Amino acid sequence: MAIDDRQRAPIREFLPHLRRGVAWRIILFQAIISGLLAAALILTATLPIESTLLWIFTGASFVVGIIFELILAFHIARPTKYLLAALTHVAGEPTTTTPPNPNDNRFIKNGFSDALQTIYELAGHDETKTTTVALTNKDAAVAPVSDPVKSALNKTTCGFVVLNHDRKITYHNKAAPIRIDSDDVESLELIFSGADTIDSWLDECEQNSVQAEHIWTRIPNRMPDAEDRRFFDIVASYDKGSENETVLTLIDRTNLYEIGEQELDFIAFAAHELRGPITVIRGYLDVLQDELSAVLEPDQRELFHRLTVSANRLSGYINNILNTSKYDRRHLRVHLSEDKLADIYDTIRDDMQLRADSQGRVLSVNFPADLPTIAADRASISEVLGNLIDNAIKYSNEGGAINVTASVKGDFVEVAIEDFGIGMPGNVVSNLFQKFYRSHRSRETVAGTGIGLYISKGIIESHGGNISVRSEEGKGSTFTVALPIYSTVADKLISGDNSNEGLIEHGNGWIKNHSMYRG
Repeated sequence: MAIDDRQRAPIREFLPHLRRGVAWRIILFQAIISGLLAAALILTATLPIESTLLWIFTGASFVVGIIFELILAFHIARPTKYLLAALTHVAGEPTTTTPPNPNDNRFIKNGFSDALQTIYELAGHDETKTTTVALTNKDAAVAPVSDPVKSALNKTTCGFVVLNHDRKITYHNKAAPIRIDSDDVESLELIFSGADTIDSWLDECEQNSVQAEHIWTRIPNRMPDAEDRRFFDIVASYDKGSENETVLTLIDRTNLYEIGEQELDFIAFAAHELRGPITVIRGYLDVLQDELSAVLEPDQRELFHRLTVSANRLSGYINNILNTSKYDRRHLRVHLSEDKLADIYDTIRDDMQLRADSQGRVLSVNFPADLPTIAADRASISEVLGNLIDNAIKYSNEGGAINVTASVKGDFVEVAIEDFGIGMPGNVVSNLFQKFYRSHRSRETVAGTGIGLYISKGIIESHGGNISVRSEEGKGSTFTVALPIYSTVADKLISGDNSNEGLIEHGNGWIKNHSMYRG
């Protein structure tokens, strides 16, 4: 027989009841333990029954034991607290407690996220409930949400969006990032940087899936510097053929991600300030080399040459840091020329070899002599190669080998940087090219800002190429950079005054599995 709402106690009342029961049992248990301890001391003649010390010792052990066991019990029962909060939330009971978020890092690390997610999913598939979706699109035909549910959804900071089979918005709450055009048609106001978009995912779902879920992180709704720019982590649920086929949950992470944006602004500001002194240094080097050319020895000329090359490369690095903000705006522009991969690497060869030798690594670079030329900005590509090789050195083991090779794959030259070091787990690989991302382990052991791979991704995409990584924890990593062969893009470059504008594509990013990312 079902218990109606007048007979059933609210779920939220169970936790205090549980805590009281646990507390009384702990007190009773500890009283028994203390009594047995006192009896043992008396019977063994360790302390007489009239001894004050006996009762002080017994009383202290009673109090300390209770405190310790209560702390331990409440800590162990903490998952129960979160489960009850989730159940209270899905049951629709009034409460001031915020429902636990399954995307919380604590829950993801200890595996509790799956339990919370299961509760929310089971609640969502409960066929005994008749929650329907509000009509907000004039072309949709869905029954309206009840006022209490609609009011509750509009109070949350999470955005909720429902799409029908035709991908029209049939419901959204106030927190959802929605754009309305001049024809009064609603659309999602989100900016994806790669091909892994909601539309591309739904295309794949329609062909291959009955039910599916997908997560995107750090997705902005507007371009940098735009008013009211927000960042979202997005969870999408797909149920083929249902009336509300796709449900999007957009978790507002602006407070978390805007810190990284501010850090990027600071780095760009610092790079801008450094640009002036570097330009002066380059100028003085040119003047000194010209004025002293008649008296310089060959080794001194070589020293000046290396200083000039390093100053030019540093200037290029600063320009690329400044370009990162342009990359965010989809406007990273470089001029590409026909160049040889070996010649580009020669500009950093000495530095990379010195770096490897100082760290006790064995660096091997092998580029075939018949490798076709590529379309490249030399300073930018040398920065990418230097960054990837430097990473391989940092994350390798003492005496470890780093192999740099190149080959032709279709219309691209692929450069592979392979190490046999510590490798990376899947959850690190899938986030590796995000701005400012650094794993917990790398933050503790290796210095860095977390911007190098993000800039490298921007540079390679600005060349019309892509960058990828395969890694296995404990066995090493292989980064692969693909750059277009010059002859395949020469016409576009010549017609565009060597600008990369005709080559820029944001359609190569996807996550195949937990050990492969291509950007």
